[in-house]
Amino acid sequence: MSAPGSTSTREPSVRLAVGDFFPSLTASLVNGGHINLPADVSDGWAVLLFYRGHWCPYCRKQLDDFQNRLDRFREADIRVVALSADPEDEANLTVEQHGIDFPVAYDLDPATARGTLGTYVGADEAFIQATGFVLGPDGRTTLAVYSSGAVGRLAAADVLGFIEYARAQE
Repeated sequence: MSAPGSTSTREPSVRLAVGDFFPSLTASLVNGGHINLPADVSDGWAVLLFYRGHWCPYCRKQLDDFQNRLDRFREADIRVVALSADPEDEANLTVEQHGIDFPVAYDLDPATARGTLGTYVGADEAFIQATGFVLGPDGRTTLAVYSSGAVGRLAAADVLGFIEYARAQE
């Protein structure tokens, strides 16, 4: 048996590079409904945070970081979405315990995420390792951060600065 949090040794089918269109993905949202990516965020810039699960302290810290700066993201017209393989009840706990006020999707299939997005997955494909994407208004990937373990992920202040810089180059 692998250690908790260890990464699957299988290579992903693809990793998204800068300029790649984000593939279509539909997921259920906490509090009802679905999100269709990238279509539902194609009206502007977006940050997609794939987190390991409610149980992960590093993920909770990252989600808190984005929640604490959510007003700045909204002022800059940047959408934030979090996604995980958590079942609905655990995703609900994440939202409730951390006061998350941006969309949180749940029940993603780690094997599908590995195959379509190139994410690393945990042992026995039980969860998706921390992965972050910044999408431009055209649905193209402008930044992709893949972590193979608990650490190494997008930080809210860095993303805000990155998008501010990218907008200045347009």
